[in-house]
Amino acid sequence: MKKLGWMAWVAGALTTAGCATDPLEESRARPVVERYATLVHENYTDVVTKAKELRTAVDVFVADPTEAKLTAARNAWLAARPAYGQSEAFRFYGGPIDDEDTGPEGLINAWPLDEAYIDSVKGAPEAGIINATLEFPTLTEELLTSLNERDGETNIATGYHAIEFLLWGQDESETGPGNRPASDFATAPNAERRREYLKLATDLLVKDLESVQAQWAPGANNYGKTFSAQEPEEAVLRILTGLGSLSGAELSGERMTVAYDNRDQEDEHSCFSDNTKADLYANALGIQNVYLGRYGTQDGKGLDELVAAVDSKLDEEMKQRLQASLDAIQAIPGPFDQAIDNTEGRQKVKAAIEALEAQTETLVDVATALGITLNLE
Repeated sequence: MKKLGWMAWVAGALTTAGCATDPLEESRARPVVERYATLVHENYTDVVTKAKELRTAVDVFVADPTEAKLTAARNAWLAARPAYGQSEAFRFYGGPIDDEDTGPEGLINAWPLDEAYIDSVKGAPEAGIINATLEFPTLTEELLTSLNERDGETNIATGYHAIEFLLWGQDESETGPGNRPASDFATAPNAERRREYLKLATDLLVKDLESVQAQWAPGANNYGKTFSAQEPEEAVLRILTGLGSLSGAELSGERMTVAYDNRDQEDEHSCFSDNTKADLYANALGIQNVYLGRYGTQDGKGLDELVAAVDSKLDEEMKQRLQASLDAIQAIPGPFDQAIDNTEGRQKVKAAIEALEAQTETLVDVATALGITLNLE
């Protein structure tokens, strides 16, 4: 999680610098801004589609909790993560996903998660909301929402990682992910409540994601319309703050350096499923997507066209940095929780951190070339 939200937006304040020729001239910059809004909606549409597929798999599993159906639900969770990971490039400037007052990001992707806040864990068989039948006799979406991050950031009750923990359980393996048995949802104490919790959390995830998608839907009176209509300087302010904050303080910092320094799997992003490396790759891909104006097979005008018009060498350098970060993350041997604790893996993780730091510095140069000063945490 590590929500920077509006604070990162303030810290990433951009100011237009004087220049003889405006690199953000309306006729050139407006198509880039509009493409960004379209790209965001494309990405969130994919996010919602994959989340609904996860919901379907969870519904099938809770109706008949077998090992095969648990595996199918886990696979659906893994399949849902890449689209959401790419969408995190749209954070950190107070947009619909992490607006300080109304943004649902903390309900969607908050981490790290205290497993004992949700369910029983090794050494504490009666821990968690699921086993607190007297305190919480009825489980509802409203209850889970109210309990999320209550009394602390690790008190995570909802979102992708709460679902992940329920599906995999604690990761006590040195070579693979958690391996919760399907019997936890069938015959174990409070199995019915565990099924109910899983279903509620998944239903809530879909609803929260749909709320963000709707704010970018074309043709509606929503945030996306307001974003597209603002002055290009203001729009690029937000776009670059999102990219720079994700690339630097969040991705190379909170998501990688913290785990690297602590050598602790509890600090990795998806510690129950061992999906962290894929999460990191998706985040970096999201940054590249925005710079190029691309999502999946859809392509359009990106920041690269604005940069190339004023400094073609810098544009090429930025593209090389983006690809180098992706390659460096891909080179990390999995699983990530093992890579941070052995010599070869640590070298690869460190190289990826350094690639992201260099990428962030070049993003600052990109901003400068566009007549903007970018100040990041």
